[in-house]
Order: sequence, then structure tokens, then C-alpha cells
Amino acid sequence: MQQRCGKDPVELGSGVPVDDGPVDDGPVDDVRDDGRRMRVARLHGVGDVRVTDESQPVPATGESLVRVTAVGLCGSDLHWFTDGGIGDAQLTHPLVLGHEFAGVVVGGPDDGQRVAVDPARPCGECEQCLEGNRNLCPTVLFAGHGVDGGLRQLVAWPTALLHRVPDALSDADAAMLEPLGVALHAHDLGKPRTGAVVVVVGCGPIGLCQIQLARSAGARLVVAVELLAHRREAALALGADVVLDPGSDGILEALHAATGARGADVAFEVAGTDDAVRLAVHAAKPGGTVVLAGIPGDDSTTFPASIARRKGLTLKLVRRMKEMYPRTIRLVDDGRVDVTSIVSHTFALDRADEAFRLASERIGLKIIVAPGA
Repeated sequence: MQQRCGKDPVELGSGVPVDDGPVDDGPVDDVRDDGRRMRVARLHGVGDVRVTDESQPVPATGESLVRVTAVGLCGSDLHWFTDGGIGDAQLTHPLVLGHEFAGVVVGGPDDGQRVAVDPARPCGECEQCLEGNRNLCPTVLFAGHGVDGGLRQLVAWPTALLHRVPDALSDADAAMLEPLGVALHAHDLGKPRTGAVVVVVGCGPIGLCQIQLARSAGARLVVAVELLAHRREAALALGADVVLDPGSDGILEALHAATGARGADVAFEVAGTDDAVRLAVHAAKPGGTVVLAGIPGDDSTTFPASIARRKGLTLKLVRRMKEMYPRTIRLVDDGRVDVTSIVSHTFALDRADEAFRLASERIGLKIIVAPGA
């Protein structure tokens, strides 16, 4: 088993490459109906998750069979569940969601090895892949988007995309490496310097990781903005110096005061709403950077252009992540980022529908589904 390199091609097997266009390709797993079955949770329509028995996948050349132990439900999964799609991609066939997942290799030379699964399967040969931007590959296959994801008991996945997990990390910790990787990619784009003032708008799991990364990188002041009280409490517990409620009166004045009347060097928007983007633009100092990590449900983002223009802001957009797993594993293993406390609920696979409904109500923080439970 090797660490994935952005310049190395990955053998994909069958399937039509689909990125953010309409999802019209079926599952790509090679399955053999030899009587071996597994439990699978598929989304059949808006709010319609069904758990049934299906044939187990058979690994193709270059793939390993992974017994899935933990799957995190992401905000993008919730778009699929509540809206039947995300952005311009719509559900056209029953789909297995889940791209934040970890498991144990079954069979082969790595049998028994605990792994975190990189959900992105780029071509490895296009200009973007060869330049190290595998997250921008135009024909990338992504778990729970164009191909079936992790909400099932067994997955056949490219061995090069499996990352060894230290024993100190739990299964849920290993699944959390994916959202932490997105936050780390956003952090890299924002480039907050030591001593910087950072604002994080939206304190879901990725926003909570964002706060910890800013603190670990030496931010002088971290201001968190979050509508939900339990997430504001989590933001304080995980390192935010100031936590603000965007629903309160005078939020812009409060942001101005919280940043010492100078504004933030970097403002991270991690909520996916126009209100969050507006606050991030207002929070940034003249010449500052706004990093948009949130995904809007209706595939549209607006912001106050006059303010952004007069401040001369730099806006950067986050597209998933690059080669983050080696770094996120070290950050968690070294105790620099706490992902364990972000996990608030765990459900068995047969209760996947309940897990989605709880997550869609924004109850708790990160909700994990454990297919082996």
C-alpha cells in the first residue's frame, strides 16, 4: 500500500467519468452474485434512504476490498438527501452516499490494515493531475457523487488511495480525516501568517477544524461566527477567542470590534450561504483574503461587490482537497487537531435514514454511520 501521489495515475476500472454534471452513470463496482451479500444504504429520492442486501464487490486489478467501519455524513450528503442533488448534479439513479470513510483491508498483502479512504479517483494523466492539482481533474470520479460511496459494508477501492491509520486513531477519527483535509486545503489557500487575525464563518465540522488549524498555525486572534448555540459552544472549546451569533442585532459592528477595528487578515466562509459570504466580506480587512469553502444548495453565490472591490479583497474558492492525508494523519496523531470531540452521534447502517434526518436538522456536530455495528 502506498501513499497517493498527484502525479501517479490510478487504475479506475469501469465507469463513465462524471464530475459536477448530471449523475447518470451507475455503480462502477465489479460485483459477482455468488451468494455473498452485504448491507447497503442507497438514496432513491429526496429523503428516501433504503437499506437492503446486495452482492459484495470484487476488487479489480489495483484495488483492495475494504470493510467499511465509519462514514461521516457531510453537508454535501445532506444536499443529496434533502434536495435530491447538489449544485448542477441531480440524482438520476439510486446512489450510495458517503465520501468521508475509513475501514479495514480484507484479503491481499495488506489484510487487516486499518485505512482512511481518499474518495477522489482522478485520471492521473490530465494537465491538472500532472501539475499536482488532482482535485481539479475534470474527469475525477468521487465517492457518493458519480460513483457509489461508503455507506455499505464493503467497498472495492484503488489501493493507492488507501492511507494507513495509526492505532491511536479511532475509526471515527479516520473518517474525520477527509473533512479535516478540506479544511487544511482551505487553510493553505488562505495562507494566514503567524500572528494573523482569522475569522471563521460557519462552525460545522469543517469550520471547527478550520478554527483549530488557524490556532495551530499561530493565529493571534480567531473569531468564530455561528448561528447555532451548540456549535458556538464547540467553537469556544476548540480554540476560538471570540464567538458571535450572526442572528443577533449589530453583528457587523460586533465583527468590527472583535477584530480590533482592523478586520481579518483571512476570513473563511464555511456555511454555504449568501449571508455567510456577506459576513466574511465585511469581516476581511482591506487587502485581505476571503476563502469560500461552503457549497451553496442552489449553485449560486452572491456577495456585496462594492465592499469587496473597495477593500481590494482576494477571493479564493475551495475545491475539495489535494494530497492532505499524510498531513491530516500527523496533525491528529500529534494532537494538534482534535477531531474526536467533533463526533457527536454514531448510528448503525440499518439506522442510516435516522442518521440523515438527525443531521438534516443540524442536531449535534458530526454524525457517523458505522456499517459494521
